[in-house]
Amino acid sequence: MSNGDAFKKGLEGLDQGPRPSEAADDGAPPPAGDLPEHPSVEALRAEFGESVLRHQVTAGDEHVIYIPSERNVEILGWLRDSPEHRYDFLQDLTAVDHGGGRAIQVVYQLWSIPNKLNLRVKCELPLDGLEIESVFHLWRAADWLEREVFDMFGVVFHGHPDLRRILMPYNYAEGHPLRKDFPLRGRFTRAEQTRRALSMKTEDHYSPQELDIAHALGQPLPDVMVEGGPGVPNQGEMPGIGIGAG
Repeated sequence: MSNGDAFKKGLEGLDQGPRPSEAADDGAPPPAGDLPEHPSVEALRAEFGESVLRHQVTAGDEHVIYIPSERNVEILGWLRDSPEHRYDFLQDLTAVDHGGGRAIQVVYQLWSIPNKLNLRVKCELPLDGLEIESVFHLWRAADWLEREVFDMFGVVFHGHPDLRRILMPYNYAEGHPLRKDFPLRGRFTRAEQTRRALSMKTEDHYSPQELDIAHALGQPLPDVMVEGGPGVPNQGEMPGIGIGAG
């Protein structure tokens, strides 16, 4: 097969978006068997019993536990505040979508500075119930991390003080780009994406909250749309475009 034919074959079906996964299982890991001990896992089992749903070890020494999503704040708060464990640093908060209609996993990567110990905690959310309590009030580092998961996966964090998109524009209408059901080229046609981009006004680049702050401070917005009316950029004032380009 020539390079040209291989390229064309690679593009087949691109406009139809991703195909559903053929996997029919629920994504659960195999039985743990005899796993190496982890002091926090054993303590969690003693404290919360069956709420430690599963325990597995990945990459040789990464301990992962699964807990019910409705108890995330209670259990994570115990891990943070318990004097013997003190997971005082939230290294990361993210999500994983395995596709095929399986649950989306919200992932908390914890680190105990006093004990030099890490632990990964996961909560699984069904696609028709992507809601969970925020841990912003446990670790302030969760602020932008939860906003990113909301933006990219559509998970709603109840109790978050400022839950809005952080990577995509606040009025982005094509969904959540890191979901497995998100088409490679987006949900709109190229023509529609171009039309929307060209019809945006200056105000569309800011959230309502940002516009309110600018108004309260008496700060004018940069005027880049004055030539040609709405949807036609002032090419002399937009960097890299038209007569103003260097």
